[in-house]
Amino acid sequence: MAERPTHPTYDMGQHPDIAALRARYDLAAQSRSGQSVSGLAFLSGLYLAISPWVVGFFGRTTLTVNNLVTGIALALLAAGISSAYGRIHGLAWVVPIIGVWTIIAPWVLPPHGASVGMIISNVVTGAVITACGLACVTLGTMSTHRG
Repeated sequence: MAERPTHPTYDMGQHPDIAALRARYDLAAQSRSGQSVSGLAFLSGLYLAISPWVVGFFGRTTLTVNNLVTGIALALLAAGISSAYGRIHGLAWVVPIIGVWTIIAPWVLPPHGASVGMIISNVVTGAVITACGLACVTLGTMSTHRG
């Protein structure tokens, strides 16, 4: 039986263009605006997670669990964006989706009788998260087009 010839495998992650792109993304994330955006997104995620207890709607189980889980997920995603944007920039589009979901959640999740405090908290937090998410998404694209 003849042996199959072995060919060296090439790791696409080591390609010079990809390495340069990751370095450029990381440089953008380390800028003052990049750190501000990801930091604000992180803090928004933490607030979203504790908002049921701050605003006082922790008795509404579905919205409480939603805000807790979504807030923790956002905080972890924002921490990843701030520390390794070059590797995680492809997930930045999730942040504005979380923001929009946060805005509509009081009307979508049962029970549908959300209080004014719940609605204001989720709408304001969702708007901040959406703005941070859009800034995170454009952070990488703006840095690559500046040349």
